[in-house]
Amino acid sequence: MKQKFLFTILPTNDLGLLTRSLPVAKELIDRGHEVVFSHPAAVPKKIIEEAGFDNLIPKLPLYEFAFARLTWKKCFSEEFKEDYGGPFRFGYQLIKSLPYRSASWTNEVWDTDHASALTGLLNINFVLAQVDAYIDVIKKSNATSVVDFWNPFACIACRALKIPLITINQGDALPGSNGFIWWKQKPKNVPTVVPILNKVFELYKLNTINTIEEIHVGDLTLVVGMPETDPLRSPHNYQYIGSALWQNPKDKDPIWLHNLPKGMPIIWLYSGNPNYGGRSKIFDSESMLTACFKALEQENIHVVLAMGNHKLPKSVGRVPENFRLVSFVPGLTMARHSNLMIHHGGYGSCQTGLVAGTPSLILPTFSERESNARRIALMGAGEYVTPQFNKKGSVDFDADEIRVKITEILSNPIYVENIKKWNQKLETYGGVKRAVSLIEDFIITDKQ
Repeated sequence: MKQKFLFTILPTNDLGLLTRSLPVAKELIDRGHEVVFSHPAAVPKKIIEEAGFDNLIPKLPLYEFAFARLTWKKCFSEEFKEDYGGPFRFGYQLIKSLPYRSASWTNEVWDTDHASALTGLLNINFVLAQVDAYIDVIKKSNATSVVDFWNPFACIACRALKIPLITINQGDALPGSNGFIWWKQKPKNVPTVVPILNKVFELYKLNTINTIEEIHVGDLTLVVGMPETDPLRSPHNYQYIGSALWQNPKDKDPIWLHNLPKGMPIIWLYSGNPNYGGRSKIFDSESMLTACFKALEQENIHVVLAMGNHKLPKSVGRVPENFRLVSFVPGLTMARHSNLMIHHGGYGSCQTGLVAGTPSLILPTFSERESNARRIALMGAGEYVTPQFNKKGSVDFDADEIRVKITEILSNPIYVENIKKWNQKLETYGGVKRAVSLIEDFIITDKQ
């Protein structure tokens, strides 16, 4: 039976969650279903369009302000008036939804709840504005089900409308996780957004929650990875699906990829979003670029620096001569052409290394990324450099430590051997095809 699915994703301007959603969407399309996305951020919008999917942008002044290039001409256009009631009404809605209250910034972000307190969810109007925007999107989509990737606002909207909810997330998003900083004891005074969210739930006449992770438990809950990458306490009825990674079938290998220098290691350096533009720098990755430039500029190594369609910050300085700077490169292909990946610890990058058979050196800029990095290291699939936080709250990485760990990884075949073992186990979970089969089985059961 043909179904229409709306794919919702945490509205951040990066590619991590998007790369796990696109292959699921394509498989659903290949099986005769309909899929539409909803993502407001600039870089994901570009990738969604290139993949050939429709994208319903949530009509929210906050997103226009954060992600769109607002001009006076646009503000006084008929379309803008239709969407927002004109510039003055737009300004009122924007001011009302701004997150005036947030937890104090810290280098240690303990879990999803703490991250939410840092990024605006202590403000009820901030939450309500986004939930209402996604309620509108869900209605306009005419979707029979929502497939969500770590977007709490869309999950709440889905429950308010009583639409079947399927969630696909890493273990950190779910009850049963030990949080981002699982190697330490969590203190008792960490800020929580649960009381604010429960006020929102009460307004929509929904059952309240005890933890924010409960929001991401769907009518069907799928977990990317496997217990070694995403350990969860039992009992639970989630289904592990292994890897879910995207590479556009239309992407052709760039000519230069097959003409890389011979006789020297090839390293793929990927930083994710160098600068999110927020009050804190803990999510930004430009510091890892600076450290890698310093560590590698004199080495007999060829580095491909791919920006993931982001701009290279001027603050990082001149790109070394042994680097090739490119805007975008097909991830799995680039990983397979590389002897080593250096990245910021994003979940998708960690999975790419496991699938491609390429070890990782991880420079994590945020606690969730350090969690991923430590698990990769425990699996023997790579190493990580512990971030050092300076007085300005920015992250620093030691260039000498980067060089030492690169030498260790490139000279020791055990990393590749370990990855082959874990790759085989990942494949036993069925990947995207099993995920879509589970979705189809759920839809059939739900309709009965």
